[in-house]
Amino acid sequence: MAWIDGDYCPIEEAKISVLDWGLLRSDATYDVVHVWKNRFFQLDRHIERFTSSIEKLRLKLPVTEQELKVILAQCVDKSGLNDAYVEMILTRGTSPVPSRDPRDAVNNLICFAIPFGWIANEEQRQRGLHVSISDIQRIAPESVDPTIKNYHWLDFVQALLRGYDDGYENVIMVDGRGNITEGPGFNVFIVEGGAVSTPSSGVLEGITRQTVIDLCIETGTPVEVMPVASNRVRTADEVFISSTAGGIMPVTRVDGGEIAGANPGPVTRRLHEAYWNRHEDPAWSVAVSELLRAGPDPDAATGSRDESR
Repeated sequence: MAWIDGDYCPIEEAKISVLDWGLLRSDATYDVVHVWKNRFFQLDRHIERFTSSIEKLRLKLPVTEQELKVILAQCVDKSGLNDAYVEMILTRGTSPVPSRDPRDAVNNLICFAIPFGWIANEEQRQRGLHVSISDIQRIAPESVDPTIKNYHWLDFVQALLRGYDDGYENVIMVDGRGNITEGPGFNVFIVEGGAVSTPSSGVLEGITRQTVIDLCIETGTPVEVMPVASNRVRTADEVFISSTAGGIMPVTRVDGGEIAGANPGPVTRRLHEAYWNRHEDPAWSVAVSELLRAGPDPDAATGSRDESR
């Protein structure tokens, strides 16, 4: 189910103009939150990052944050999904007259809920992903701020295609100094001597990444945000990735070499269990029904919603 142009509609009916700057210029930001067993996980953090990205791109959200929460909850409720991948997008939109000035465009909010999707399939999550460290560099943060969640994915796509050609299941990108950054839709962690490290620059500040850091602090697991040279990934005791699309997932082969004896390691397993256990914790999650009760629905006042859908 989608929300677009102030109304709810089946996902296949949701369309944008071919003149939208989001399509023509990749001029947009977005965020993705997941729903598990009818509960949004870390919703406030996702909306906080979304609004931060909007501000950095000098866009304007056309609804309040509370109204946005209700729109997302309505998308889930109307879709009938218990486990969902829920996306909110704000594009630069279209200009009222032909113009190359982004300030002339009217921003366009789109939200939708689809079935929950995983970066790794069930077999990969059980035995661990097999990845390569790509020699294609991630877009430099001096060019595109990676803390703004964006659709600049051509470097990811090129690296993925090359990785698939070489028989790998996913890829990790590096920066110009040979340090790892992130992968297509995920952050990267390594474990050395029981201590956890994750890259400090050139990455999206993932909500699941921050959740891992919080869980490490709670459990007394040493954790540090720092530059991580690519060779440390190849020699680490454990490697795992984090994403809204799957949580904490082990990596057991890097560039063909085994990690943790080709089995998910103890720190990865412990954090994975803690992560999923927190999904029913009201401090970390909120029920879809609770958001619907809280309201208000931005369409209720206008009567624009089609109740037959």
